[in-house]
Amino acid sequence: MKRRTFLSLGAAAGTATLVANPSLTQAIRTKPARIIVLGAGFSGLSAALKLHDAKTDFVVLESRNRVGGRVFTHVLDDANDLRVELGAEWVGRSHEEVQKLCKRFDIELFNNQFETDLLFRGSYQPSDQWEYSEEWKKRFEEILKNFKNLSDAQQRELDNMDWWRFLVNNGIPENDLFLRELLDSTDFGESIRHVSGFSALSEYAESSKKNEMDFKMKGGNGTLARKIAEHIGSDKIKLGYHVEAIEQKNGKVKVICTNGETFEADRLICTIPTFSLSKIKFTPALPKEKINAINALQYARINKHAVLFSERFWGREDFDLITDTSAHYFYHATKNQPAKSGALISYSIGEKADVFGWNDDHLRKQMVLESLRPLARAEDYFRKEVNYYWGSDHYSKGSYAVYGKGQWFSIRPILAAKFLNIHFAGEHIADWQGFMEGAVATGAEAAEAALA
Repeated sequence: MKRRTFLSLGAAAGTATLVANPSLTQAIRTKPARIIVLGAGFSGLSAALKLHDAKTDFVVLESRNRVGGRVFTHVLDDANDLRVELGAEWVGRSHEEVQKLCKRFDIELFNNQFETDLLFRGSYQPSDQWEYSEEWKKRFEEILKNFKNLSDAQQRELDNMDWWRFLVNNGIPENDLFLRELLDSTDFGESIRHVSGFSALSEYAESSKKNEMDFKMKGGNGTLARKIAEHIGSDKIKLGYHVEAIEQKNGKVKVICTNGETFEADRLICTIPTFSLSKIKFTPALPKEKINAINALQYARINKHAVLFSERFWGREDFDLITDTSAHYFYHATKNQPAKSGALISYSIGEKADVFGWNDDHLRKQMVLESLRPLARAEDYFRKEVNYYWGSDHYSKGSYAVYGKGQWFSIRPILAAKFLNIHFAGEHIADWQGFMEGAVATGAEAAEAALA
């Protein structure tokens, strides 16, 4: 059974309402006159767009002072209008919903694929001079082909071990294991010792050849957030509104903000990360199992350090580099943006991200330049830098959700289940978890459920 097939069945099973007390169940369902959406990230905007298209009254409440959430396009070079992504980066070839929105809003998708060089144990190897061992490549192809034949019991067994253990149990040679740790950890934002084996294998078995690292939006991914916001109306989106309490009574949902304003509606769609969700007081209280699930889910510690250089000394538009240094992974962040100058992003995860996030720009600069030294004297081209550490983001405390051992089949359905008149969405409960696609898809699905 394919992962997405399994999840569609699981989502149907998860439509039952979670209640703190059976007596609170509200059986009367009428077409909602008004819906509140929490969050103006891609999930919230997707939900709002669906409501707008259905001609249903709604309001979007967003704590940040901008739309987009964890999609964060930044202009690094004003003179050449060079833009980098400090948040979500890639649109995958399989990401149908995001591609539909880009077509609807006339946003061109550029190729954003790369060919990876390797800096490992002091040796620099261009992309065409390194590879996994033939033994492991053959074995891994067999593993991927067999994924669709796994029984439910086998999927759950796989979920109960980490990705590192699964690879070791399947005979991966030690050097290949080191390389997979470096590469795969960039997909999950943490060491492969912390990631559910099922979550990892399902991603690799059902992704495009480049693991959905295929496209990027012209003008930056934030362009889509801006165009959706403009389409539904800026008056429908309240920026800087911090929600402190949500009350459900007599079939209505009341939202209380820290500025004293209140909003009332028939339904609420909650698209915010679990860290922000945990700070809201619910009346009646969320069920204990949902609270436990919220507290159990971790988000990836990812640091993105963008550096602008006067020349693109790396030579190739499709340049990226995986390393065993603190800078971890570099990629050309201004691909398809014509200019003499250009930017590389150092993308680090886990403890490496902590090191970057906790230090100042001077030390970050030194770590980046030292990591690039086998390639060039990067300091000769250095112009400026900007850093964003998602591990200390005020609203998410991480970039995207990471499902650990035993969590995919246990806490994900609980996080996805609605509570009375509150529906939940976000990349953390999506099939395409960790991608913009997952946020968009779950937002639309939550809107459809709220409208039913």
